[in-house]
Amino acid sequence: MRHSDDHAGHDHDDHDHDNHYSDMQARVKALETLLTAKGLIDPTAIDAIVETYETKVGPRNGAHVVAKAWSDADFAEWLKRDATAAIASLGYTGRQGEHMRAVFNTAETHNLIVCTLCSCYPWSVLGLPPVWYKAPAYRSRAVIDPRGVLAEFGLTLPKEKKIRVWDSTAELRYLVIPERPDGTDGIDEAALADLVSRDAMIGTAVARSPEAPA
Repeated sequence: MRHSDDHAGHDHDDHDHDNHYSDMQARVKALETLLTAKGLIDPTAIDAIVETYETKVGPRNGAHVVAKAWSDADFAEWLKRDATAAIASLGYTGRQGEHMRAVFNTAETHNLIVCTLCSCYPWSVLGLPPVWYKAPAYRSRAVIDPRGVLAEFGLTLPKEKKIRVWDSTAELRYLVIPERPDGTDGIDEAALADLVSRDAMIGTAVARSPEAPA
């Protein structure tokens, strides 16, 4: 099935819907509610911690994968052939990241990840999914109007650049490998990883140039 600029197919039969609480998530939520009611924890502090894991700590795993792909041609080829094994070799595997495919942005093609029916997401390399990724508006419009959605994220692509939309499933999750920014020759992997954001690995942004503010 293809849609919009280019849309990879999606099969959600027998699907573990991520936007429903698991037993453990329900227990954590109930405990959080109880502790908040008793004044033992501050919901604002919890939100700050979640934000840190969502946007900083979690995506560092994926940024490491991207930086290694940029700096190690053999690893990049392995990532293209078998992303699951290549990513696992760096120690990143586990819940919702067992089966991975890496899609590489090029001068001709930009990749965008979505899960149209729920919120499948590669937790092992990107941490917690952002709220907007699970929102019905993103899940539907990313397929129908990917160029318009990217523009709303502040990313305006040339009209001649093709956009390919990949629809995640319970069986297969995707990781975007953004294009390496100009002016990064000679930069080590740690510094390269600092240029890679969570959104760039979903496809709603591109990697930051070395001169751009963090």
